[in-house]
Amino acid sequence: MKFQRKIYKRNQSKSIISFLLLITFSLSLSSTTEIYIGIEKKSQEKPKIAFINFTSISNKTQDTQILNQIKEIVRNDLLFSDYLNVVEIDEKISNENDFIKLHDEIYQFFLSIYLETINEDNINLKANIYNTIKKVKITKTYNFTKNYLRRASHILSDDIIENTVEKKGIASSRITFSNDSTGYKEIYMIDYDGENLTQLTNHKSISIIPKWSVDGKKIYYTTYKYGNPDIAVIDLEKMTTKIFSRFQGLNIAGEFSSDGTQLITILSRGKDPSLYILNLVTREVKNIIENFGICASPTFSPDNKEIAFISDRTGNPQLYIYNLETKKIRRLTKFYWADSPNWSPDGRWIVFSGRETKKENLNIFLIDPTTSFVVRITRNEGDNEDPVFSPDSRYIAFISTRNGTRQIFIMDADGSRPHPLTSKLKGNCFSPSWSKN
Repeated sequence: MKFQRKIYKRNQSKSIISFLLLITFSLSLSSTTEIYIGIEKKSQEKPKIAFINFTSISNKTQDTQILNQIKEIVRNDLLFSDYLNVVEIDEKISNENDFIKLHDEIYQFFLSIYLETINEDNINLKANIYNTIKKVKITKTYNFTKNYLRRASHILSDDIIENTVEKKGIASSRITFSNDSTGYKEIYMIDYDGENLTQLTNHKSISIIPKWSVDGKKIYYTTYKYGNPDIAVIDLEKMTTKIFSRFQGLNIAGEFSSDGTQLITILSRGKDPSLYILNLVTREVKNIIENFGICASPTFSPDNKEIAFISDRTGNPQLYIYNLETKKIRRLTKFYWADSPNWSPDGRWIVFSGRETKKENLNIFLIDPTTSFVVRITRNEGDNEDPVFSPDSRYIAFISTRNGTRQIFIMDADGSRPHPLTSKLKGNCFSPSWSKN
């Protein structure tokens, strides 16, 4: 059987960056141990997914446009994931099972979509995901309004990735941040692909450092709306905002524990800012570090046993780790300046911004929390700061001035393929936070 097809592959012309780092530790009796740490991308043929039968059940004029939008969004999501090559088969296939049996040696996966518009606003979508490796067909249904077409398409993309290559997709994830384009610093939200930009606050004040709740339903941030730097919380389902923490002095949300029950915060309470854990169940507030200089930018390890943070205890800010069980603190960096650590969800790396010397700009670095080995991943591209990992640990969002103003960029975790996310938004962006789902 002959058919027309369009083959889409993610751009492979970029150089494949790999780091092979050798650490040699001198041990007693003059013996040495060699340890290799790598961030490596291997060039290999990715499995193919064929798009077949993007079909309208209701046969309405608008359906073709909707189907094309869904196809474009899903295709772009899958290509960005770098897990799959996408092939579009244009012709109508009357018997999907027979077609798949004939071509299952060429394509590992198939996707067909059947769309029905109930009325001007409501849409039903059925997606068939064929996995020829496991010999299974997975059917997913989605009911949504036109306003949520992009969101539903992103969720479909994540479902495809989960049911084909068995990985966690990030297409439905979002990034929140602060921006000053209105003349005030307000809180915004945007999809991971730079679409659906939404302004969430209009306090006409200073609103900064937003953080996602683990379930992605709330955003916590610091606002000066009432004079004191309080922590406020936005409920995205109810679209309401209320004050969450208003201790006298500084109130800044850090990161949540992976189970969502604890929030590490920075409170001053009349003293130097220090780290406190707020139990969201009991509302108990506990100071975990005392007399350690000014502390900032705390981030939980994925197992909730350690906290990485910044302190100026030795002069300029440096990166430390505090063990919640042993109460011991160890220093990781010896930079001129270190700031804004974020622990990768897989636990392998901490990303942070810093200056190795006084003369250089801020850049993004990875550090191994076990060995303290550092990898620089930006260089000579303006100031680069406030890095944060994607929920699958494969990408990093960060602030960069490489194009003039402070904009959010996304790059692969090895520093390759950086691209702007907020180029359409005026003003300066600050402190991005990536949702966990």
